[in-house]
Amino acid sequence: MCFPFLFRGTLDCESSAINYEMKMACANAIAMLAREEVPAVVSEAYDGKQFTFGPDYIVPTPFDPRLMTTVPIAVAKAAMETGVARKKITDWDAYKDHLYQLWLNEQDE
Repeated sequence: MCFPFLFRGTLDCESSAINYEMKMACANAIAMLAREEVPAVVSEAYDGKQFTFGPDYIVPTPFDPRLMTTVPIAVAKAAMETGVARKKITDWDAYKDHLYQLWLNEQDE
């Protein structure tokens, strides 16, 4: 589930490595999303099926658009905190908007 989102955050901060902290940030971001309310667009992709955290839903589906923003941000922050990021991201809201635009562009193709 972490691919390609782990790499998106890694590349965006020009990280010199993918370290343990970045992998854990990725895993934790994915785990937290599974516990949140699932957007309607996900249910629509699965013919109206409703998803709630539990034995049958422990990770978000690949069609969850929140993955595109949440996971790369967590990974980039971990890279910066551990000193492997060569590019500093200072405006997290702008970065999130940029990631969302990338996702929208993919939907148009």
